Amino acid sequence: MKSIALPIRFGIATSGSLIAYFLILSLFNLHINIFFSLFNGIITGFGIYEAIKYYRLQEKYDFNYSQGFKAGLITGGVATLIFTFFFAFYATEINTDFLEQLSTSWSNDYKSFEGIVFFTVAIMGFATTLVLTLTFMQLFKTSKHKKNK
Repeated sequence: MKSIALPIRFGIATSGSLIAYFLILSLFNLHINIFFSLFNGIITGFGIYEAIKYYRLQEKYDFNYSQGFKAGLITGGVATLIFTFFFAFYATEINTDFLEQLSTSWSNDYKSFEGIVFFTVAIMGFATTLVLTLTFMQLFKTSKHKKNK
């Protein structure tokens, strides 16, 4: 349990940042512009990077690649799940016109569009998590060359 507590906390903090960013965009009615969602990758990346960094500091010499990879995946996975649930709640309960506004340029069939949007939000989050975790672990892995000296 101790090994996943830190990544879960970072995942919750990252999802809070994603939700705050989305709500700030919605104040200015910019949340319907999908290009602003590119910044979600930066927010998620920062959360994953910090989770791996702090996990490495916590484990010191016991840190290995698989532990760091797991910490990154858990952080991004938790953040993605929470944000996807928030996004679905926002679109169906808070601002029921949101998906209709979003769909005007993409599809005429509103109901099929709703499922596609939620699925896309989740897949984008998980793909970002996987790619960024693999990338950041290249920075944090211990070189075999350094171990032999």
